[in-house]
Amino acid sequence: MKKRADGRIVKNEAPMYYLIPHILTKRYDSMNMCTVDIPIDPMTKYRNEKRKEGIQISNLAMVLAAYMRAVAKYPELNRFIANKRIYQRNEVCASMVVLRPDQANDTFAKVYFDPEKDTIFDVQKKVDDYINSTRATNDNSLDRIMSIIMKFDFLVGGICNILRFADRHGLLPKAIIDASPFHATLLITNLASIRTNHIYHHLYEFGTTSVGIAMGNLREVPKNVMGEIKLERCIPLGIVMDERIASGHFFAHVFAYVKDLLKHPEKMEQPYQP
Repeated sequence: MKKRADGRIVKNEAPMYYLIPHILTKRYDSMNMCTVDIPIDPMTKYRNEKRKEGIQISNLAMVLAAYMRAVAKYPELNRFIANKRIYQRNEVCASMVVLRPDQANDTFAKVYFDPEKDTIFDVQKKVDDYINSTRATNDNSLDRIMSIIMKFDFLVGGICNILRFADRHGLLPKAIIDASPFHATLLITNLASIRTNHIYHHLYEFGTTSVGIAMGNLREVPKNVMGEIKLERCIPLGIVMDERIASGHFFAHVFAYVKDLLKHPEKMEQPYQP
């Protein structure tokens, strides 16, 4: 089935993009991984300047804002592969894990963005609202769906197989897609918040997420300055990409752009200008 509730099929692309999903049929078989080190000093300087103005900006929000700005500039980032076909996603959203300090379990859901309109302040507000609302409730849509499935313990395997089949063939209801963190533009996690190094987070075979970013503890990276090796404090981003949606050359441009934005976060204070 070509039509899906969450995306439209991509037409008029180079033949390579239609052929590769038939060769690399699994998302986990198509993952490219790299680390991008983001210098922390420009981000810290910007965050301190905004704090003096009474505005709180987190590192997570800055990284998310930069990525969303990249989605506006490079719409191909919002593509996914389903049933060996390439689709352009209808919406832009990021899946995140939220820790619930007073509960034993975490939860996993997503935030929606408008890359062409959202400024860095809009992204921060959406992240704050998402975290606060998620922590204020005992469950969200995903939690409720999982609870319902687990009531039929002896049928869990069969139910999951049905969901996978429906997702693969574009039959998954929009309500389930909206609740599913596995159907997102980006999976992002800030492991520095639990004092953990960055990792290369796998991309789920179920769902449509094509890029994952894991932020980790600060680290010092050697840098050549006028022939002298100096150490630069950086936030490492562990990035995993489904290479079937775009070329390595494309991704190189994307993350060079993200890195430049994070050196100059003030560029994201206004809506995206092509």
